Amino acid sequence: MDTSDFRNGLSIIYEGDIFTIVEFQHVKPGKGGAFVRSKLKNLRTGATIDKTWRAGEKMDQAILERITMQYLYTQDGEAFLMDMETFEQVGLPEAKIGSQAKYLKENTDVQVVKHRDEIIGVSVPDFMELAVVETDPGVRGDTASGGSKPATVEGGAVVQVPFFINVGDKLKIDTRTDTYLERVKS
Repeated sequence: MDTSDFRNGLSIIYEGDIFTIVEFQHVKPGKGGAFVRSKLKNLRTGATIDKTWRAGEKMDQAILERITMQYLYTQDGEAFLMDMETFEQVGLPEAKIGSQAKYLKENTDVQVVKHRDEIIGVSVPDFMELAVVETDPGVRGDTASGGSKPATVEGGAVVQVPFFINVGDKLKIDTRTDTYLERVKS
């Protein structure tokens, strides 16, 4: 493929790493040849770089496979996932999951991105229902002030919640923004 095939979200191989095109712009100056400015995100490290390409420059496209796997458990810093079709279990360093590891709960389905049988990334669902395992007790009369307090939920994530939330309450959390959405009736 070449620069004329660029589109946002396309994955390419550049300098031996896999990048996704975050944004790009074709530029045709009045003098000289056309070129393409792009912003690329490294799928392995999460780093973002700027790269300028000559018009028509060639590169390889990275074919990514997205599959659903089930999170089983974590042991010695390694998260174990199971392929739902083959029932094969795979160990993966928690660092590969990144900041979303704090939302992992046993038997949760996660989206796994693979390239040539190498797991590149794991993403948890955008919304999860998690129980509060630790928070300060609510004090009567505090609810009118509209403030918040920190609460630790299953998996270890800490989110800001209203004062009326107590240990054992089940909450709906937006995992993309680390925010409390609502209390779920059990």
